Amino acid sequence: MMRLLSSPLRLLLVAYQSVMLAIAQIWSNKLRSVLTTVGIVIGVAAVTAVIAALTGLRQKVLSEFEAIGTNKIFVFPRTTDEMRASGIYRDIRFEIDLFDGLAESAPKLKAFYRNAETQQTVNANGVSTAVSVKGVEPAWHAVENRAVMQGRPFSFVENDRGRPVALINENAQQLFRLPRDPIGQTLTIQSRKYLIIGVVEPAQELALFGGGQDGNQAEVLIPFKALARENAFGGRMFYFIIAAAENPGVAPEAAAQIRYYLRGRRGIDFDEEEDFGVEYIAKFVDQFNQLAVALTAVAGGIVGISLLVGGVGIMNIMLVSVSERTREIGLRKAIGARPTTVLLQFLIEAVVLCLLGGLIGVAGGQLLTLALQQIPNAGIENAYIPTWAIGLAFGFSATTGVVFGMFPAIKASRLDPIVALRHE
Repeated sequence: MMRLLSSPLRLLLVAYQSVMLAIAQIWSNKLRSVLTTVGIVIGVAAVTAVIAALTGLRQKVLSEFEAIGTNKIFVFPRTTDEMRASGIYRDIRFEIDLFDGLAESAPKLKAFYRNAETQQTVNANGVSTAVSVKGVEPAWHAVENRAVMQGRPFSFVENDRGRPVALINENAQQLFRLPRDPIGQTLTIQSRKYLIIGVVEPAQELALFGGGQDGNQAEVLIPFKALARENAFGGRMFYFIIAAAENPGVAPEAAAQIRYYLRGRRGIDFDEEEDFGVEYIAKFVDQFNQLAVALTAVAGGIVGISLLVGGVGIMNIMLVSVSERTREIGLRKAIGARPTTVLLQFLIEAVVLCLLGGLIGVAGGQLLTLALQQIPNAGIENAYIPTWAIGLAFGFSATTGVVFGMFPAIKASRLDPIVALRHE
């Protein structure tokens, strides 16, 4: 029983002594050890810096997608290949009442609104300029996650009857020199006066998508049917749908429900191409995640090549070390050292050497990461080395030490002590 208990302790003692001997050997040959680990240092530093940049960029992009809304779905008209080939374009614009039954046919949708936008000359408070005028519906607030800061939103009656009321943002408020409380003021759009009933929150700032969702533009929002009447397109106008699924996980199912509904309403047979598009943000998030994984795998391939080159150097220097210390090995075996003890000593020395290279490489990667954070407008100002990347770097380094240190260690353990003691 005592032998069984002492065996693991003896193994730990041998491992500890081997580590101390390895550190002593590395310290006594500092320059040679550093040059030997150059390949590992460069590989680990480069890959950890790349992973840090990818992690920072991924965090930035995903946060911006989150700000847009990862549960959002966009539905828009488009021409088919057949139309483009024949040059015959039928009117593919959506009818005004096309989506009246969508809520019942797509239960996975939380909300949706019809969205039309046009540039119009707007007059207010003695200022006349062209601004973006959007026709939206009450669900706009829920889908875009933008509440009313002052006043109130459109009512369903105002939207359904196209009444002349308007919401503005702070940029429009400043552009038209409106008072701090603009509720009750009027705007003139195409000779028709619109009563300002509210001021909406600003759009989320999105650095990777050109500033804000609407940049720094002035926004004037009016009921969708009011804009439809102003444009007077004979029951049709160019608009699209922005919807929100119940959550990002059901966005593909909600998109399929919308597609099925539109194919039925527009009379598209199962073998005909759709003259509309349905895209959802969650799909682009998945595609970006797949791209990030692929780039990380490529970076892993690069570090694999670097570690292969570094491993060959480790094997070479360990063979030189075995040759230089042949008499020492013979002496140790002559006084009772077992072959496994000698093998463990040289194997641990190779692993320690590789881990040292990995440590220096991670430190170099951190310096590169700090440099990357200073690049302006690169979207990687939040770059950082994740914990798993550090663990992976040391894991790869240790594996390299085991794989490429095994042959020299086996060679040392198999030396005949008599022959080794006679070695000059």
